[in-house]
Amino acid sequence: MKSRIALTILSLLSVSTFAADEYQLGPLSQEKADVPKGKVIAMPVHESKIYAGTKRDWWIYVPAQYKAEQPANLMVFQDGHDYVGVKGAWRVPVVFDNLIASGDMPPTIAIFINPGHIGETKPQSAWKNNNRGKEYNTLGDTYARFLLEEIIPQVQKDYKLTENPEGWALAGASSGAICAFTVAWERPDKFRKVFSTIGSYVDLAGGHVYPSIIRLTERKPLRVYLQDGSSDLDNPFGNWPLANQQMAAALAYQKYDYTFSFGTGAHNSKHGASLFPEAMKWLWRK
Repeated sequence: MKSRIALTILSLLSVSTFAADEYQLGPLSQEKADVPKGKVIAMPVHESKIYAGTKRDWWIYVPAQYKAEQPANLMVFQDGHDYVGVKGAWRVPVVFDNLIASGDMPPTIAIFINPGHIGETKPQSAWKNNNRGKEYNTLGDTYARFLLEEIIPQVQKDYKLTENPEGWALAGASSGAICAFTVAWERPDKFRKVFSTIGSYVDLAGGHVYPSIIRLTERKPLRVYLQDGSSDLDNPFGNWPLANQQMAAALAYQKYDYTFSFGTGAHNSKHGASLFPEAMKWLWRK
């Protein structure tokens, strides 16, 4: 696989004129009247057995081009509440509508899934669901099993998904990003593509070891898109910009098929969302 690095080190080029949060959504993140619209379906609240006692909201997106006789690709978004809206930060259904219609990505069903919460009182914000840290930051195969055994089979009851792992992808930001990478790392037989923004590859639960593990492990058949910014977090758990640069360096060392966009952004979605359409073109290229 061809390995490449696309460093957008804007902090070195124009830090005085480009503030950390000046990133804007482009035309591919805007609804177009002549583009067929997929449908977003709110799924029943999921009560997990693997994460016993947790409940979570989740949604799926089905493209207008879906046909039962042609199994669709799959992309799973952690912290799904942040990605599912057509007027929100990411506008994933809009971007997918536009890219699928133009042929820049294949027909793809998306799963938008929130972290779990234990207790009867639901937080006002899903970011505060109390099982998020355990599910997302912990290394190992538990979350992969949760997706493969509990969530994806529910989608497969009504929609046909490709069995080719090259057609299965994951996405997330912050702790959701390291979660997405962990699933692909543990189960490359099922998932081969990762979109990671402001990834928490730091010592929240041992994730800082990934650069070393990547260097010491035979290359896996993964394609990885990394994003971070020079204004990202720096706290007792680690330095996010340095951690993501270490991830990129480790992927380069092992000759992974990857790219790394490093800008001036802070710990938010603005840079990642601005490059999301082009990132999807890159991730789903043949």
